[in-house]
Amino acid sequence: MCGIVGYVGSKNACPILIDGLKRLEYRGYDSAGVAVLSDGRIEIRKAVGKLKVLEAAVQRDEPRGGTGVGHTRWATHGRPSDENAHPHPDCSGTITVVHNGIIENYLPLKEELIAEGHRFSSETDTEVVAHMVEKYYEGDLEAAVRKAVARLEGSFALAIISQKDSDRIVAARRHSPLVVGVGDGESFLGSDVPAFLAYTRRVYFMDDDTIAVIAADSVRFTTLEGERVEKEIYEVTWDAGMAERGGYEHFMLKEIHEQPQALRETMRQRLAESGQIELPGANLSDDDIRRFDKIVMVACGTAYHASMVGKYAFESLARMQVELDVASELRYRDPVIDEKTLAIVVSQSGETADTLAAQREARRRGARVVAITNVVGSSVQREADGVLYTYAGPEIAVASTKAYTTQLMVLLLTALRFADVRKTISKERLGELARALWEIPQQAEVILGDQAVIIECARRYRAQAGFLYMGRGPNLASALEGALKIKEIAYIHAEGYAAGEMKHGPIAMIDPSVTTVAVTVPSKTYEKVLSNILEVKARDGDVIAIAGQRDAEIEKYADRVVRVPETEELLSPMLVAIPLQLLAYHVARFRNAEIDQPRNLAKSVTVE
Repeated sequence: MCGIVGYVGSKNACPILIDGLKRLEYRGYDSAGVAVLSDGRIEIRKAVGKLKVLEAAVQRDEPRGGTGVGHTRWATHGRPSDENAHPHPDCSGTITVVHNGIIENYLPLKEELIAEGHRFSSETDTEVVAHMVEKYYEGDLEAAVRKAVARLEGSFALAIISQKDSDRIVAARRHSPLVVGVGDGESFLGSDVPAFLAYTRRVYFMDDDTIAVIAADSVRFTTLEGERVEKEIYEVTWDAGMAERGGYEHFMLKEIHEQPQALRETMRQRLAESGQIELPGANLSDDDIRRFDKIVMVACGTAYHASMVGKYAFESLARMQVELDVASELRYRDPVIDEKTLAIVVSQSGETADTLAAQREARRRGARVVAITNVVGSSVQREADGVLYTYAGPEIAVASTKAYTTQLMVLLLTALRFADVRKTISKERLGELARALWEIPQQAEVILGDQAVIIECARRYRAQAGFLYMGRGPNLASALEGALKIKEIAYIHAEGYAAGEMKHGPIAMIDPSVTTVAVTVPSKTYEKVLSNILEVKARDGDVIAIAGQRDAEIEKYADRVVRVPETEELLSPMLVAIPLQLLAYHVARFRNAEIDQPRNLAKSVTVE
């Protein structure tokens, strides 16, 4: 969850570290810090609170030197405080560590180190790493890190510097992401590519259980046991400008507006106007597609909601049995998975800890695994049998928007491909759905072009005690995702539920202080949703309806109507998502909430 940056080169490291932390602040913002090798000593600056607090401290007293590491924290062990902020030094102050992850056996290690005379100054699990490296240091930082890491249990991305090895950073990774950037006479380290994209596009993605020794003019990778690892260098295709706000007030609003182009990019080279669908990278032959007797889908949060639509699509189009699991639950039950199972794992970052664990469990049981992710070189991609990328570009806001709609697009394309191969759909019907998919990006632009009603709804209902979101069929996922969005960024309690379940509990919540958002786009259950709206109105609840452009009836039922272009019911969640995202955004804006960096959340959940 935390963000790590590192720099080795001839430039002053501190401004580069601060710039990298700004680009990674979506990973955590409870505290931040930097450590720079300056005139033979490690100078540490750290502060609790947002990065701007650290930035002000550094401006008053900037350490200068060509090697350094930085960190922005999402608190796990130990409350947010100056003492618990990273970097953490050893007893002598000659070795310093930054860390993302959780050291599960830190307590016995800490007791061992205290018994040996080590002095601790924080409540964090991370500080044990600094003292473990100190314990094993005998003039060779890499060797000391190797011995220390061998004692650690849990997950970690580590960046370590020593004032006795001033020309290098030693990094280690297990289950938490690290990326190395290679420049001209300088090298970079980051939890994610945006940390250093302004300086280089040439990157190495570190694998699990590897160590990197990073110098200005060289990078060397080994296993934890010391065996040399040769790695492929990647050329990142998007530039630093794509990770900037571009004139928008918030990254979230920018990313909402980028959805039409992201959807086009995700369709490109996969969907022909004839309806022919290709899935390059999935590594699934027609024979593979025909032999699977079940699909298991695993994901977390927003990706889980996208997978709900995927389940509906695979069942209705390809006529396949589909199980859907919250990733954190799959490996704690005893799922029926074998070599005839296809596991589809969905993760924007490709580093979600629970999703990775579920993916490994599915593979252990014999499943074929296809990953859907936005990040080239991510862990889920490297550990999968095949990968389908969402070409959303960088998503900086913590609340996911364009990642969600592009995940929907990939899942729908994949379901159509399976239906075609398995002969469960006619060529005529396939062509109809393909043509409807091609219209989605333009229809998304129509929604984005007129936000007046959404803004008025946000102004009217910004002080509500709560929201209820209801939908049916594939738009049950829309109700859940809409509720999640307004919880994430506006801090208003919200619940999404199947409209048919209203009388089984949610109806008790309805009164004038709770607004209902009803997804009423054209569907086979349209009339039933109207009946549910009447039940809300009978109890003095206001209703916002997300309805089709040609719906002449809905205004008789709802207090306010947000119109969306009409499409196939199965495809409609891609369009419904946009007004729900905008409603959450504008409510949060009227409430002066932190939109891009909501409290207690982080973009990539890399710890369990």
